[in-house]
Amino acid sequence: MNSGLNIFELLRDASLPVLGVLLVLLFFSFMSWVIIIRKYSQLKAAMENAESFEERFWSGADLAQLFREVSNNGGDNGGMENIFESGFREFVRQRQRRGLDMRTVVEGSERAMRVTGTKEIGALERNLEFLANVGSISPYVGLFGTVWGIMGAFQGLGEMKDVTIAVVAPHISEALIATAMGLFAAIPAVWAYNRYANKVERVASRYEVFQEEFSSVLQRQIQIDDATN
Repeated sequence: MNSGLNIFELLRDASLPVLGVLLVLLFFSFMSWVIIIRKYSQLKAAMENAESFEERFWSGADLAQLFREVSNNGGDNGGMENIFESGFREFVRQRQRRGLDMRTVVEGSERAMRVTGTKEIGALERNLEFLANVGSISPYVGLFGTVWGIMGAFQGLGEMKDVTIAVVAPHISEALIATAMGLFAAIPAVWAYNRYANKVERVASRYEVFQEEFSSVLQRQIQIDDATN
């Protein structure tokens, strides 16, 4: 009896279609882990940036001074900082135009923040679709390799006179590796997609809340400026 399962021998004896399926699944798995690691760092940075900037924003700092600090970062801003920068920049531009009422000014700033917020969320969602696709199609790709391998095994066994379990087992094991590889690629991709999609939603909700709160701050700023003048 064979002392153990030798994966390398099974792969060596596998047919070309099965080997092709395994290579495709291996590529899917590799790319999934690259995206998983990068997306973890990206989402972690987005959450930390949001917490840090909100602390600075609500500390009572002057908005103009905070805008200058954010603008001088040289493109190293996080998502919420970019939303603030675009909103305040549009606010200043609208205030320089005479004859505009408060609602028009605030709406212009809100539009600028929505556009920037959409871009930031789009960057966080990038490549999540690949994880979803890998999670959904990898088991079927592996199943295709398994079916093909079993078909080839039975075709070869049909030419033999004496067939025992010892003869059938290696061929069946060879084919089932494709199914195992499909699950190996799919399970982490599905888990990561669900987890990261939930985190992106949380970040998006946080951005939307900030936009509403910042709009209220801008309205109060306009009222104070008008009362002063």
